[in-house]
Parts: sequence; structure tokens; C-alpha cells
Amino acid sequence: MEKVVFSQREAEVLRWLHEGKSSWEIGVILGISERTVKFHVANMCRRLNVCNRMHLVSKAMHMKILH
Repeated sequence: MEKVVFSQREAEVLRWLHEGKSSWEIGVILGISERTVKFHVANMCRRLNVCNRMHLVSKAMHMKILH
């Protein structure tokens, strides 16, 4: 399994996804637009080869990217 490194912002978005926050809520918390949150989620999904947020969080935990 290849090592995947996320940017600091992607890691923040991933942490809030893990907490169950919506894209809108994450945007408010981080002071960015909902569209930007969705952009980061889509990039992370593409890099981990997953199709949705739940699978993203699950695979990130499995790969020990998210603790």
C-alpha cells in the first residue's frame, strides 16, 4: 500500500468528516466555502480510490492516516 500524504487543510477536513460534520459545517468551522470543502473531499477520494465520504474516512483509518 502506497504512502499517501494529505495537506494540512485536507487533514483538517478529514478530521471533521470523521466527527460527522457536513461540508457546510466544516466550511464554517474552517472559514472556507462549502465548495472548497467538497473540492478537498473529492481530491482525497480520488487519491485513496474511494467513492464517498464514509469510505474515505474508513480507508484513512485503515491506512492509519486518521487516528
